[in-house]
Amino acid sequence: MSIESLTTGLTPVRATSLSAVVAGGADGYASMAEQAYHLMRDRLVMLDIAPGAPINEQALALELGIGRTPVRESLKKLELDHLVVSYPRRGTFATQVDITDLATVSEMRVVLEPLAARRAATTARPASRAALSAKADQIAGMDLERVGNRALMEYDIDVHRLIYGATGNPHLEETLVRLDNLATRIWCLVLDRLPAIGDHVQEHAGLLRAIADNLPDRAAELALAHTTHFEQSVREVL
Repeated sequence: MSIESLTTGLTPVRATSLSAVVAGGADGYASMAEQAYHLMRDRLVMLDIAPGAPINEQALALELGIGRTPVRESLKKLELDHLVVSYPRRGTFATQVDITDLATVSEMRVVLEPLAARRAATTARPASRAALSAKADQIAGMDLERVGNRALMEYDIDVHRLIYGATGNPHLEETLVRLDNLATRIWCLVLDRLPAIGDHVQEHAGLLRAIADNLPDRAAELALAHTTHFEQSVREVL
């Protein structure tokens, strides 16, 4: 089963068999549903699945090597994330990317991103601080001329999720992951119209170090500047 048969407008990505990762039983079922959710979420966020494309449950289950029930469970979660929408007797589709969401998403992120950075800087565990510091070094050492925009966007997603996880607040983390997913879809929609985004991604290095070094005020300041820069960059090409 080819990945193109799952949806229309889907660019080639790696097929993954989840049955090779998890086995049966209640825990296995939950793991399969969660794995399917994460795979589909990232494809939708990066627009590998085109906005408005139909989702074929049966083809997706075959490609991932799992049953249709965990696929349905993952799609229910994705609908709560506003990444897919289901219609009676029509099926499930990837949601459209609404540029008008930029204002409302940014309104929440300029409040919550600094909050997350401040909290992570204050409460992150040693292991999280080490991971943040290592990611800062990795980003600072990147050769931006050799890294494509898509790879840079994947770094951006990774950094944000790393920070959210370091807050130790699962409700804040869940909310910010959903908001960042929506913001990233908008970013990907206009990516080909943007100048090089390397500087935007490299802003993370200072932010990550401020969090790792327990500098909450500095971390919050940098998080706000980074979030504001994102909105301004997108608005300039609309």
